[in-house]
Amino acid sequence: MERHQFLLVKFRTMRPDTASVATHLAQASSITRLGRFLRRTKLDELPQLWNVLKGEMSLVGPRPCLVSQVELIAAREARGVFAVRPGITGLAQVNGIDMSDPERLAKMDSEMIGSLNLRDYFRYLVLTVTGKGSGDRIRPS
Repeated sequence: MERHQFLLVKFRTMRPDTASVATHLAQASSITRLGRFLRRTKLDELPQLWNVLKGEMSLVGPRPCLVSQVELIAAREARGVFAVRPGITGLAQVNGIDMSDPERLAKMDSEMIGSLNLRDYFRYLVLTVTGKGSGDRIRPS
């Protein structure tokens, strides 16, 4: 599978005037009150089930990135991460590694791909639903 672009379906958790940047580059003040709740409970990920049903994503896999995240894209290309379908959650997410550390994230994605089995697939899902992992970091306001 090669890298491809698709429209990722998500709930809006930030104010409409927020710049279109990776979450770790956004200000904390950009997140709405409802958005904080959706993120804390991981409910903001539910709309992505549509992407899974369309075959664009898997439940478990490397999180999709923005086309502007060139450092992460390069690190993932070097490690063959784009050989698999992106996912809603994965090893990096349940370990609190987000896109603010592209090299570490790509390394963790690669490790997950190389060792993923059915048991781990469901373990990552359960850990995500039960709140393991901190989600994407936000810059303080």
